[in-house]
Amino acid sequence: QVQLVESGGGLVQAGGSLRLSCLASGLSFSSKSMGWFRQAPGKEREFVATIGWILSNTFYADSVKGRFTISRDNAKNTVYLQMNSLKPEDTAVYYCAAGRTIRPQTTESQYDYWGQGTQVTVSS
Repeated sequence: QVQLVESGGGLVQAGGSLRLSCLASGLSFSSKSMGWFRQAPGKEREFVATIGWILSNTFYADSVKGRFTISRDNAKNTVYLQMNSLKPEDTAVYYCAAGRTIRPQTTESQYDYWGQGTQVTVSS
């Protein structure tokens, strides 16, 4: 049974930082691309960042580029999202997802497994 469990969300002031973690189990983690998506109230879920099997192969949404960093530790079956210079518009539920292939993907349809999400709230 595949499980993705996010942690690290919370309440932070604008300009602050948070690091999200996603622990994966039940799948061949090192052979999967991993991604982070988010969904703000009243909005559709959107892509945030993705990382492939090759650790330097990463892509980011324009809205987070330069502020967020995705990384992974294959030995720990964990993917991270370091979020710096947070803004109120970053407030959302953040989801991690496991992709179908080793290539990083930016669309939801390329992901087979999803976590339950973790809330990030940025106050102004």
